Amino acid sequence: MTDRIALSGLRVRGHHGVLPEERRDGQDFVVDAVLHVDTRAAAASDALVDTVDYGELAARLAAVVAGEPYDLLEKLADRLAAVCLSHPLVFEVEVTVHKPDAPIPLTFSDVAVTVVRP
Repeated sequence: MTDRIALSGLRVRGHHGVLPEERRDGQDFVVDAVLHVDTRAAAASDALVDTVDYGELAARLAAVVAGEPYDLLEKLADRLAAVCLSHPLVFEVEVTVHKPDAPIPLTFSDVAVTVVRP
């Protein structure tokens, strides 16, 4: 059995991409994270210390997206997964990074990379 805590739609401006204008101008990235945890201790205690503080997690993820630029979404997603896994209660994470304004000269709704890390 795995319980999950999900954070969806975290929108943050970043400067990731391989094109010079992406690095210069930046664009919005959207992050979804699903943390696999055991919530029984938190359910029993009703105490924040027994679970993942998703407000704190959102701030840490946003700092990564807004921080050091990477060429690839794969690297950004991997770094975000590492942040999630740094919490001792998280034993697996699925992170999706969306790049809805990717520089593609065709009509599309989204580009996304998802990583799963134990």
